[in-house]
Amino acid sequence: MNEWKRWWLVFFMLVGGFHSQASAQTWPAKPIRIVVPFPAGGTSDVLARLIGQKLTDAWGQAVVVDNKPGSSGNLGADLVAKAAPDGYTLLLMDVGNLAISPSLYKLPFNVATDFAPVTMVAYSPHLLVTSSAVPANTTAELVTWVKAQKGKVNFAAAAGMGSATHLAGVLFAQRMGLDWAYVPYKGGSQAMTDLIGSQVDLTFNGMVATYPHVKAGKIKLIAISSPKRLRTLSDVPTVAESLPGFLTGSWQGLLAPAGTPKPVVDKLYAEVNRILAMPDISERLNGLGAEQGNMNPIQFSDWLNSEMKTMAKVVRDGQVTVD
Repeated sequence: MNEWKRWWLVFFMLVGGFHSQASAQTWPAKPIRIVVPFPAGGTSDVLARLIGQKLTDAWGQAVVVDNKPGSSGNLGADLVAKAAPDGYTLLLMDVGNLAISPSLYKLPFNVATDFAPVTMVAYSPHLLVTSSAVPANTTAELVTWVKAQKGKVNFAAAAGMGSATHLAGVLFAQRMGLDWAYVPYKGGSQAMTDLIGSQVDLTFNGMVATYPHVKAGKIKLIAISSPKRLRTLSDVPTVAESLPGFLTGSWQGLLAPAGTPKPVVDKLYAEVNRILAMPDISERLNGLGAEQGNMNPIQFSDWLNSEMKTMAKVVRDGQVTVD
């Protein structure tokens, strides 16, 4: 390479570095939008609003939660994937759904390359819950009742067909030898409404959106999909006590469009994790049965790529399709 070309290359690298640093120092200079690709009231929505208010307080810029439900979260995810990579449009969703989508849909975006993972916000187990009309209080009683219904039971796929909650039901039914119909919803809020009204019989759904209805006595909690019993619900068994190795849940992650400057991603990651460690937020998460995700951008990216491979096998083995 000629000497003058070498100097120009160094110059442009320095200018680019200064620009990125300046971007991080001045960002955010206007309101931030967090897209939640599910209806209001679900786990992703609850967490986005908690974090959004704290970001507003910290940075003095409004953080607006924008609900864009549809296609198991893919409509909202596509919107963010195509947004300007400037840190002002973000995605907060159950990234378990995002990891499943490449195996089920012809997506207009690439999960592996069109996002800049920021952090895993929280994990909360799925709750296996039934309507109050179901005459079962334990996993064994539920299995016996479902088998006696001979295919008349309706399972609410709270985030749509092909979602993490749907696949939790598929795995449970496969391993227990059960037969039920799947009723798709665009989000957990409407699914909970119908479960309370006994229009559907049971579901797996995220802890954050579901447990308040359990506490209110509107639906029945049968078991939890966490690896071990929760300290706050020590009397509630895990599904794994009946089905060894059964583990599902709601993994809430925050992502930006690919190409978002690394200093902006790092600044956002540091602030969100500071917020999640605040006593009032930590207490709120614990009260809802959720825990901080504790993944930096690299760890989150590695998790997402690994989970896509795992979910591809689940979809293939279960012959899961969506209409």
